[in-house]
Amino acid sequence: MALSTQLKDYTIKLPAAAVAANQSECFAYAQPTNQEIEQLAAQFGAPLMVLDCEAIRRQYHALKNALPGVALHFALKPLPHAAVVRTLLAEGASFDLATSGEIDLVASEGVPSERTIHSHPIKRDSDIRDALAYGCTVFVVDNINELEKFIAYKDQAEILVRLSFRNKDAFADLSKKFGCSQEMAIEIITYAQQLGIRIKGLSFHVGSQTASPTKYVDAINTCAKVIAQVSELGLPALSTLDIGGGFPVPYSADVLPIDVFCAPINVALAQLPETMQILAEPGRFIVASCVTSVASVMGQAEREGKTWYYLDDGIYGSFSGLMFDEAAYPIDSAKQDGMRFDSVLAGPTCDSIDVVSESIMLPKLNNGDLIISRMMGAYTLATATDFNFFKRAEVVVLNEQVHSQVLTG
Repeated sequence: MALSTQLKDYTIKLPAAAVAANQSECFAYAQPTNQEIEQLAAQFGAPLMVLDCEAIRRQYHALKNALPGVALHFALKPLPHAAVVRTLLAEGASFDLATSGEIDLVASEGVPSERTIHSHPIKRDSDIRDALAYGCTVFVVDNINELEKFIAYKDQAEILVRLSFRNKDAFADLSKKFGCSQEMAIEIITYAQQLGIRIKGLSFHVGSQTASPTKYVDAINTCAKVIAQVSELGLPALSTLDIGGGFPVPYSADVLPIDVFCAPINVALAQLPETMQILAEPGRFIVASCVTSVASVMGQAEREGKTWYYLDDGIYGSFSGLMFDEAAYPIDSAKQDGMRFDSVLAGPTCDSIDVVSESIMLPKLNNGDLIISRMMGAYTLATATDFNFFKRAEVVVLNEQVHSQVLTG
């Protein structure tokens, strides 16, 4: 069994993982069995984050099949891990970057720069220079101040203008912080022509964990109007539309199968000029199901009629998404037998807000027993801290070295 201990990550190959369905029948993902998890915990200790690359492949191709002709640029921020980059690179994916650190990661894994875009709407001059030095030449802006930063780089860079589409129903309404109006987009594009800066196209992001494809359809239709208006004004034709990410995954509620979800999006995209290049920036959809968290019980206490189990991972660690991401991870104990009782799961730190679940039905557990949480790939490892000097969970990578045919189209 070959192990790679770089950065305290372990890469191993286990027997084929079981395939289980989540709450939605349309969303099946590979996951290690409880027995395999117990073996990993015995070998490496806890807390662990078990990253299964086969789940990444499955999700990438599910979305690619649902959006034929759309170039998928994986957004690194939910899970910026080298094994994720290597896996997606082997499958033919492109990448969406937002920081110089993310540039360093993809560059270190041999990602060709032409398969990247830089989508952060607000950048320092050093960020632009770092991206250009790597060879990434497509950037996003949403205001005049940002556009003017590219005067010095007008011979190297191409720009996507990001529009805003508010979405109060999304986990994160990204248009609250980024994006411009349809009218401002025209103003930016017109001013760019005067400055000699090349505008490649438009972009938008309807918000994380968007429940309805209607949000995408409305945004695409609005962008089509902007594209037509640009042509009517005699400005250089736009060639690209980036429809962002936000494709939903089922944590505790049903979501539409991804092919059903994307069907109206494809209809809307078909109304655009045939020469239009379409990009997307999926993040959570690709990686949410690929990580299983493994924590162990450090201690326990009886409080107000409930047993509190104190884990070696918590809100300041892998469960950080419970605070700001509204994710409801499927959580259970490895122990399955016995009567269940209303219990509390708390994290290890000395902060009183470090509680993973105030009410969860669990069998009677002993110190050292394991708690297993699924769907932990997005905004968990990426946002964990070392608060109180509790170390972050180590990563075990499964099924990375699986030869897969690269799909195109």
